[in-house]
This record gives sequence, structure tokens and C-alpha cells, in this order.
Amino acid sequence: MSLTDELLRPLPAARPLITHYDDQLGSRVELSVATTANWAAKTANWLTEEFDVEPGDAVAVQLPAHWQTVGVLLGAWWCGARVVTEGAGARVAFVGPDDPEPTGAAATAVVTLDPMGRGLAEPPGGGAFDYLTESRTAGDQYSPLFPIPGDTAALFESTVDEVLAEARARAAKLGLTADDRVLSTRDWSAPEGILDGLLVPLAAGAHLVHISNADQAKLQARRDAERTTADLPA
Repeated sequence: MSLTDELLRPLPAARPLITHYDDQLGSRVELSVATTANWAAKTANWLTEEFDVEPGDAVAVQLPAHWQTVGVLLGAWWCGARVVTEGAGARVAFVGPDDPEPTGAAATAVVTLDPMGRGLAEPPGGGAFDYLTESRTAGDQYSPLFPIPGDTAALFESTVDEVLAEARARAAKLGLTADDRVLSTRDWSAPEGILDGLLVPLAAGAHLVHISNADQAKLQARRDAERTTADLPA
């Protein structure tokens, strides 16, 4: 079973899963389990149908911590892709709107990181794809043709089973449970940042409140407003 199935399947669909703040933009976006799964399914369908991504294929994710990055990562894992950061040899490289091209990957997908989920104002150059505009038309449900084996590489060289076990172990060490609302300002630099900043709270079934470009003077107000119960280590 894929890493995405293992993380999302036990959770109630209507439950809030990710709340993303960007203090620089003044934005707040909240995603339920169902909405997160929808974005991930569209991404997985797009990757398999447009780029023939198969289990074990490398997908480069060169994105900051952001609610759109969640959809990219979970979608890649749903179809069995191996998430890396280097574009060379990857089927697809996901980059932000200001990142340089080419990436060295077979294809490049530009992610706007727009707080409202809007695509690019103009088509990207160099044959790149507008991720939000293109993937939006993909299917809302995803089911792989074959089960994803637990020994499939998921994050660099770590397998699905290894990543899940490590995330659960770290969550247990922090004492996180499904009742927690976890505040984090941690960058998702791979692989440790993705593991600690995203997968650890998801593995616990907790609600992640992530703040990008955090204004330190506002952190306590964020804790109070979101009723967070734990902070992830920076």
C-alpha cells in the first residue's frame, strides 16, 4: 500500500488536516482530509497519465513548505514515485514560479504557490507545464493499477515501509497523537525536513498548522487562534 494510503486512509474525510499560513502574504488556507486527498489524487492521475510515472520512478520536488507542496508530495507517493530533489534523471521536476529552468528532468512542472490556488497568469516557457492549471482537470479519485509494495523507494533511498516506520517512531517520541494540533515553522528541506515537518504529524493523525515566512511576534497569537497543543522542533 502506498505511503499516501497509509497516511490518509485512517482519517475522517471531513477532518481538518493542514492549515497553512504565509505571514509574508497574510494568507491562511485550511485543507480537510478530503480536500488534501483530492489534490493528491489529481496529482497522481496527472503524473501517471501525462508522464507515465511508475513505482520507483524519480520525481523531483524543489518546493518550499506550502499547502500545494502537500498535494505534490502525496500525489507522487500515491503512484509510487520516489521523491528526490535533484532534477537530473527524474521523470518530472516540480519547481516554484521563480525557479530557474531547465531542471534536468524529462519534464518540468511549475507550481504557482498562489494562496488561492490559481495557475500561472501566462504559460511557462521552455516547454514547462503549469501544474495547477493542468492537473486541475485530472480525476478526483486515484487507484493504482497494482498495489505499491512496501519496499518501493519513497523518499530518496528510504522505502515506503521505512519512511512510515520512522515517521511513526518520531511522532511517538514527541508524544503526538491524533488529538493534537501541531504548530510548525520548519522548512521542508528533503529528506529530514519533509520527514519531521510534514510526515511526523501526518503519521500521528494530527492537524498540522504550518507557518511560512513566520513573523515571530505573531506566533503566540497563532497558537491561541488555532488552539495548538504542540510545537514541532525548529
